[in-house]
Parts: sequence; structure tokens; C-alpha cells
Amino acid sequence: MSKTDDQGQQTKAVYTSKELNHTHAVSPPIWLTTTFSAESAEHFYEMATVPRHAEFYTRYGNPTHQQVEATLAALEGGEAALVTSSGIGAIFPAVMCQLRSGDHVVAQRNHYAATTVLFRDILPRFGVECTVVDQTNTSEFASAVRPNTKIIYTETPVNPLMQITDLRAIADLGRKHAIVTMCDNTFATPINQRPIELGIDVVLHSATKYIGGHHDVTAGAMIGTKAFIDEAWRFAVVSGSVLSPFDGWLLLRGLRTLGLRVERHNQNARALARFLEAHPEIERVYYPGLESFPQHELAKSLMSGFTGMLSVEVRGGYSGAEKLISSLKLATRAASLGGFETLVVHPAAMWSLQLSPEQQRATGISESLVRISVGLEDERDLVADFAQALDRMTSAKE
Repeated sequence: MSKTDDQGQQTKAVYTSKELNHTHAVSPPIWLTTTFSAESAEHFYEMATVPRHAEFYTRYGNPTHQQVEATLAALEGGEAALVTSSGIGAIFPAVMCQLRSGDHVVAQRNHYAATTVLFRDILPRFGVECTVVDQTNTSEFASAVRPNTKIIYTETPVNPLMQITDLRAIADLGRKHAIVTMCDNTFATPINQRPIELGIDVVLHSATKYIGGHHDVTAGAMIGTKAFIDEAWRFAVVSGSVLSPFDGWLLLRGLRTLGLRVERHNQNARALARFLEAHPEIERVYYPGLESFPQHELAKSLMSGFTGMLSVEVRGGYSGAEKLISSLKLATRAASLGGFETLVVHPAAMWSLQLSPEQQRATGISESLVRISVGLEDERDLVADFAQALDRMTSAKE
């Protein structure tokens, strides 16, 4: 048992990496170096041949990265972790290191847009087939499994409609057929949900989002067994998804307050979701923390909190969605999510490059959908901002 196993998540976030800081600085230094010297030929050989050595060459590893990875592994309950230069920079090597021509993947109908492109457009170029299923129907996953299925890939809650995947059932299915199971845990964070504890093999994050938390770093991460991370690392080294030491330090800084921030995100999102659900200008709210959410009971069985993400259908179609966004005074129209400031986007506009209108409709993305990444503002101010924006919409109709 690890000495951190009986600690809370916020304590792990603060103290896990402390033993890897070999200085007296309370806030560890940034190792801004590309290469490290060796004391002898034997030492150089060790540095060059040990996977993920922290002091050989920063494309292979770095002491700053090592501290972030140790913290993430502890938070997710994995043996090891690997940080990368973006979220898709983690997803790509994690997936590709498991696949060969002739293999098969089972994935969901709804995913982060770049993940959808990977499964839909990129994998077939390498002779890998992908079957997409409705993530809310576990039996579809089981029916899609083939003898050559190597990966079952999930994302829950999913972007942008917040559907939930039954991770326990997927983990059981993977074990039964010796299939690697993966979960993108970006929306939930390890504060709200820990897929490895539910039986999933590999966890992935766009660390740009909640883990960084300050809208100032682009990064990714994967967590799993040491054997898996070593294998994925070999692929990542060649594919070049290398995180800079400074960005690694920003992630470490963000992790120090992850539990505190996510608690506030959860609180604000639930309050806003309840307010919006009762407003006549809103047709529907997608938020797992609402009792009206179709998968609320499943979400409660998997999650300890329901994230700062939600989406709403606004009355008035495309123009209604645009009117709401443009009427907000605090919330900002911007891509990304999980930071200190509330961000809103119109998915039908944002994903037009990756998904055609037909593909958007197939995944449930309507013209009236607005995605909201709830920030850390005071709850009353956040709700008041949406209230005044919706009141303006009502007044314009009178």
C-alpha cells in the first residue's frame, strides 16, 4: 500500500511530489534544461536506457514532469503517469501503442471532437476499424466486441451533452475479453471520479482544462500501470508530444488547488443548472447533478461530484443561442473549459470544422445548444449574469 492511500485527494495534490523535490524550495524550481550531464560512461548508459528517466533528455523525461506525473498517478490511483503537450497528444499515443493493422476499437458516438476525428478518419488509414455505440446503452458495447477488439474507449461525462458511461460495466466487459479499457476523465477530474478504482485500465486527461485550471497551459496526461505507461512513452517519444518544463510547472501549480477549485466548480454549476432548468427561455438542461437528468442515478453511483460543465437548449434555435451568449456580461465566449472564468460556446459553430451538420445532429448537437464551463465566480453573481441575459431575451420578444 502506498503511503498516500489513506490520504484525501487535496492532501495528495499538495504533498505527493514533495519527496521528488530535492531542493529546499517550498515551491520547486522549474528544470528549464533540455539535457543533463552524466558522471561516467556507466551512468550515461543507465540514463539512456531507463524508460522515462527524469535526467537524461527532456523529450524522455524531466524532474518537473516527474513531480506532476507522481501527483496525477496518486490522484487517479494508478501506478504511473505520463504528461504530454496536449490532451490529444496523450490520447494519440495511448491509443496507437495498443493497435496494429487489422485491429478493432469500440468507441462512443459522442467524444471530444479531436478524438472523434482520430477514430473516424485517422485509424482507418492504418487498417484499424472502429465501431461507435450509444454510450448510454451498455449492451451496445458488448454487441460491438469482436475477436480482434483491442480497445474500448470511453469518455464520461461526455462533451457536450454530459451523457454518462457505466464504467463498472465497461471494466467488466474489458476483463472478460482481455480488452484494454480507456476513459477520458477530463470533465470529471480525479476529484469527482476515479475510473481506475472502477476497474478501467487507462485514464486520460486534457490537462489544459481542470488540472491546469488557469487558462494558461496546454497539456495532456495519461495514467495506468507502469507497463502501459512505459509502452505509451515509447510511442510518445517518437510522435514528439513533449511538454515543456515550464508548462509542467504550471500543471504542478494547478494541481495544488485542484480539490478546492473543483469543489467550487461543482457548487456553482449545480446552482446555475437549477436556475436555468426553471427558466422559461431554456428548453432543456444537460447536467448530471440534476434529479431530472435521465442518468442521474448512474452518475451518483460513479461520481462524488458532478463537475462544472453543463449544456442547455435555448428557445429560439441558433439565434436564441447566439442572443444568450452575446447578452452575458461576466461569462466569456471562448473555447476550452475548466478554468477560473466561466466560458460559453455555441457547439454548432465551434465544431463546424471537425463535424458536418449531419454529424453534429447524429451526436445530438443542435443549433440551439450552448455549452457552459462554469468558473469560480461568486454563485450569486454568476446566476445574476445569466438571469439578466435571459431577461433581455424575454424583453426582446415583448
